[in-house]
Amino acid sequence: MNYGRRMKRHGKYGKASATMEKNSGYWKGKNVFVTGATGILGSWLVKRLLKDNANVTILKRDHVPKSELEHSGLIKKVNIVHGSLEDYWTVERALNEYEIDTCFHLAAQAIVQAANRSPLPTFEANIRGTWNLLEALQNNILAKRIVISSSDKAYGDQKNLPYKEDCSPLSGLHPYDVSKSCCDLIAQAYAHTYKMPIGIARCGNIYGGGDLNFSRIVPGTIKSILQNENPVIRSDGTYIRDYFYVEDTVDAFLTLAEALDRKEIQGNAFNFGPENPMSVIELVNKILKISDSKMKPKILAEAKNEIKKQYLDCGKASKMLGWKAGTQIDDGLKKTISWYKEFFKHN
Repeated sequence: MNYGRRMKRHGKYGKASATMEKNSGYWKGKNVFVTGATGILGSWLVKRLLKDNANVTILKRDHVPKSELEHSGLIKKVNIVHGSLEDYWTVERALNEYEIDTCFHLAAQAIVQAANRSPLPTFEANIRGTWNLLEALQNNILAKRIVISSSDKAYGDQKNLPYKEDCSPLSGLHPYDVSKSCCDLIAQAYAHTYKMPIGIARCGNIYGGGDLNFSRIVPGTIKSILQNENPVIRSDGTYIRDYFYVEDTVDAFLTLAEALDRKEIQGNAFNFGPENPMSVIELVNKILKISDSKMKPKILAEAKNEIKKQYLDCGKASKMLGWKAGTQIDDGLKKTISWYKEFFKHN
């Protein structure tokens, strides 16, 4: 889905153009490198890129047989480089040999609890992995578009909400949040020091079919309901987040990548989300209602080292890119629940 492209907008950030229609032919024949392609966002992004006739190469560290990329059969349509971001020479070889002109950097250790338990692997993957990739891209003269996936977690815990790109400093305090703050700042350093065509995407909590990290609230709740179990909430239920449907997220990343052809976009960070924050308990109750379930959430109130309230102002993306999320939370959850119903029939 694409929203808002070629729809003329003006504002303090200048003029952007976008359209409700697909940017026809833009990705045809482009050589695109995707890290983190077996994750929820990576799988859906690769799907769209292949549909748009891009030549896709992925960096694959682990074999995840139940990932959406494998589940859909799309893994057979991409070039696969085996290795990790922590290995600089593997990354440089991939970019050079596959003549990459566009890179989407999505790979990360993205589970907050895992980062709290063992921070070093998170720092290695998220921080070292990012500087390795950017250093390799700096040495690659073919690279014209680089999108770095940051997070709302990069802002850390702040009193003034919603987060705004030009007002809210990056100030993560806990391991995962710090790793995303560092990743974001390293990307900015390469963009501004070496004039690289980098755009940074700071997103809310992404949900949708294909997320196999069942410790996350959306897939975990749906799994519990489908297995006739009461869903578990690790926090006290009052934590507030943006919940961002994955196909809208894909649209945001593609919109940003295409906009990097414009000099004034390069080096910018953008917030992307639905601008509809809600508490965890509200979300769980919504999933229960849509599922017509009589289950009751079990509130553990044991979450630690997590930000209580975070949500994004996406006005900059609207004004500079002409982008706005197009999926309402109920619609996104219905699609997500349908995906997991089908998934659990076969797994």
